[in-house]
Amino acid sequence: MKVNFNRAALAEALNLLISVVPGRTPKPILRCLKIVASGKVVQMCATDMEAGINYTVSEVQIETPGEVVIPADKLAAIVRESIDEVLCLTAEEGTCKITGSDSRFTIYGHDAGQYPAVPCFEGDADMEVSLLNLQSGIERCLFATAKESTRYALNGVLWEIKGKKLILVATDGRRLVRTKMSIIKADKSLEKAKMIVPAKTMALMDKIGSSDGEVVKIKLMDNQILIRCGDVVISSNLVDGNFPKYEDIIPSGYDKKLTLKTDSMLSAVKRASLLTSEESRGIKLALNKNSMILSGRAPETGDAKIDMQVEYNGDPIEIGFNPQFFIDVLRVIGDEEFDLELGDSDRPGLVKCGTNFLCVLMPINLG
Repeated sequence: MKVNFNRAALAEALNLLISVVPGRTPKPILRCLKIVASGKVVQMCATDMEAGINYTVSEVQIETPGEVVIPADKLAAIVRESIDEVLCLTAEEGTCKITGSDSRFTIYGHDAGQYPAVPCFEGDADMEVSLLNLQSGIERCLFATAKESTRYALNGVLWEIKGKKLILVATDGRRLVRTKMSIIKADKSLEKAKMIVPAKTMALMDKIGSSDGEVVKIKLMDNQILIRCGDVVISSNLVDGNFPKYEDIIPSGYDKKLTLKTDSMLSAVKRASLLTSEESRGIKLALNKNSMILSGRAPETGDAKIDMQVEYNGDPIEIGFNPQFFIDVLRVIGDEEFDLELGDSDRPGLVKCGTNFLCVLMPINLG
């Protein structure tokens, strides 16, 4: 194999591909990329056996077709530090040589025949959605997934198709986010379909370079989801398990409602949390007529109190929240204002932004 790569295009491909390469694995070959040169393009793929990426690089000049499997981190480091516009990769008998204007590297690879198959996207899509909309939805919900949970369903994001809307739901048991977006088109067989997509796969989708008008094509096969956008195909196993009945968790009928400036509330929550500690990680929100006070305290450190003027004429209430959970949701709202709805002090708080986004925050007991 002998291929001349545009270094910038190769670097862009590697930035995404190495995201799926496992840092530790009993199978050394999984720490590698498979590179196949044929026709006028180069296919590069990576997998951790749960998720995979196929990336087509077209800014190449193929002199000799072929294939090679080489360590991803070594190739990425060489390309990242290179000062050349063009890099030449030659491979023979499992050895890859990378040549620049003043540099020559030799990397020892693996048998290409031993590399696991990474699915390609073939046939028509089951669903299409705008990449910008999908990435916006991912950023609005991914933070609420459980990082490590024995309830595997909480480690992913629920996808639910209802009519012309794709609904994404994430929860870690202490907070829940639901966001909606329009679908360009979807197969009738997907109506009312539900699936749980791993958080890692969602994060991969968020890393795809986006531009106006870019469309994501989605296909379901057995227990896998395939996502194609431009030159990138992401494949992933779906999460087994039952996602909580999120409709039962979202409160309704609250009588304490107010509209707040996102930036002002974010600043107030941050400042109120400055003097909290590991033992007293909560902040108190005290709501009275046209006034809201956010306070935090730690016995060994001191206390903080932030006054905010608000438009509110409901009953007084005091309620405790984890400040980091509040900060997380305020960072992703993306609008200048949001609605806060409260019930009793032992019931969840509800953050809303328009009709397509809401977050349920469980209260905490401040003692």
